[in-house]
Amino acid sequence: MKNKKEHSEHNAKHTNSVEEHNEKFVAEDHDKEIEDLRKKIEETEKEAMANFDKYLRSVAELDNYKKRAIKEKADIIKYGKEELVKDILPFMDSLDRALGHDSGDIQAFKDGIALIQDQLLCCLKKHGVERIETAGADFDPNFHEALMQVESDQHEDNKIVNEMEKGYLLNGRLVRPSRVCVCKKTKKENDDLCEINEDMEE
Repeated sequence: MKNKKEHSEHNAKHTNSVEEHNEKFVAEDHDKEIEDLRKKIEETEKEAMANFDKYLRSVAELDNYKKRAIKEKADIIKYGKEELVKDILPFMDSLDRALGHDSGDIQAFKDGIALIQDQLLCCLKKHGVERIETAGADFDPNFHEALMQVESDQHEDNKIVNEMEKGYLLNGRLVRPSRVCVCKKTKKENDDLCEINEDMEE
């Protein structure tokens, strides 16, 4: 009986020892999992903070870019004509000299003004401005504005007789139409045309 009792106690102790060992192993494993999770949380928090910092810097950079773009646009509007003005100023100097020079020779004065005008037209051409040619042209409402119609037996119907004010294009776009006088058939030409038509009908 004593041997059996001792054997039972020994088995109970062994079982308790195994259970304690298993519990200790499970506890250690559990602690390791908690530590791993804690590390992952810390890493995720660091990554989130880094991403948030990048986001804040990106927002600040975008805001600065918008401010720069607004300022640059305002400067372009304000100073965009600076190059044109610089190119025109020499002609103002030439006009000042021409007006200050009194030679009494009207023709020489006119020739000087014509020369300045040619130089100015070259300057405008450099900036994409060109005159609309009207000499011998048909009236075109896209480029011409008819101020009056005149009867003329020296021009065809709808032809431009003369130009009152020159028109200009900027890089092909109409800035100002040429203001012109346009020919319409004279009464005599209309009568002759009617007679020709009557003869053809007969």
